[in-house]
Amino acid sequence: MSVSNVTATSINRSERITLLRFIGLYSFLVLMILILGSTIYFKLQKDLMLQTKRLELEEYSKELIDGLKLLHIYFDRYRTYPRNSLYRSAIYDADHVQIFSTLKHPEGVKLDKVIYTTDGVIQYIHVLDSYYLGTKYTVVEIDDDGKWFQDTWRNILLYGGVLLFIFMAAGVVLMRLFLSPMREAIHLLDRFIKDTTHELNTPVSAILSNIEMIDPKSLDPKTAKKIRRIEIGARTISTIYQDLTYLVLDHQILSENRQIDLSSLLKERIEYFRILSESKKLTFETDIQPEVKLYIDQNKMARLIDNLLSNAIKYNRRGGTIYVTLRPGEMVVKDTGIGMDEKETKEVFERYKRFENGVGGFGIGLSIVAMIANEYNLDVEIRSKKGHGSEVFVRWGV
Repeated sequence: MSVSNVTATSINRSERITLLRFIGLYSFLVLMILILGSTIYFKLQKDLMLQTKRLELEEYSKELIDGLKLLHIYFDRYRTYPRNSLYRSAIYDADHVQIFSTLKHPEGVKLDKVIYTTDGVIQYIHVLDSYYLGTKYTVVEIDDDGKWFQDTWRNILLYGGVLLFIFMAAGVVLMRLFLSPMREAIHLLDRFIKDTTHELNTPVSAILSNIEMIDPKSLDPKTAKKIRRIEIGARTISTIYQDLTYLVLDHQILSENRQIDLSSLLKERIEYFRILSESKKLTFETDIQPEVKLYIDQNKMARLIDNLLSNAIKYNRRGGTIYVTLRPGEMVVKDTGIGMDEKETKEVFERYKRFENGVGGFGIGLSIVAMIANEYNLDVEIRSKKGHGSEVFVRWGV
């Protein structure tokens, strides 16, 4: 997984993902409500229009029936089907067979309905009680001018837009209420880390300074072993302290960028972590080319290396190996530990994200790696497989 485009802080990324999920769900529900409301409104307006037109069509239908009655009585004299310029009509027998028609669309007549629209016309069906000229059904048809349709859609768009604005404004308020507890929790966690960091410096420095003044040769083996364990614990706390310090302070300080000897720095940090690796009986295998240079702040590069080595130790199996390779343009740290699946590698750079509760740490190490990588345009890629360890590539100048 590459983190060349990881955001400045993983907290903001998590917040943005939460926001997008909420907005997506909320917008979907709002659209469903508006579509349902618009559909109901459209149907009501159509029914209202048909009821209004029905009164007009009933009058035309009575006129047609009167004409049919007259034609039935005086068929031998007139033999002319009644017509009117205001409407078109048709007659059908009891078997739904057309007798005569002046309709625009006679093939689409629905004799089982009363009034309906079809293909730009409105048709009204009337069932006769008495048969005139064999007629059972009369159909009266007028043109649908579509005005009701235009007015309905104009109202849907107008009022729908107003409702959409109101819903989205309400959504913003809901989002703020929804995110408020999460932001408060993150604020409290950051404040706790800041307060804890201030308290760690003095005791950790005192422990490490006193351990360095002890001569291991003057101690019996049991005592030396205990002192070694104390040193491992103190160095672990020191590493955590340095990460916390970076999060709450160092990344805000102006970087002192210069050309550093990355080969020497990497060897130095490996030596520092050898003592920590002894507790799990881990071994280092290195392939470090000499005098590899990189333009960067040395303290920040040390933080990046420390977090990669620390993770390789924490998530390695007992008796495993850590492989460290350095060549111009690339540094690789590989372990033989528990590994991760594809889903975990996509989330591994998020702050406070942890996948193994049995392993210590705050879940901030790789978040710091991502922050430093972003600042210096370093490309970080993780290749991992569950149960087969992880391999981290840091590349530059590509």
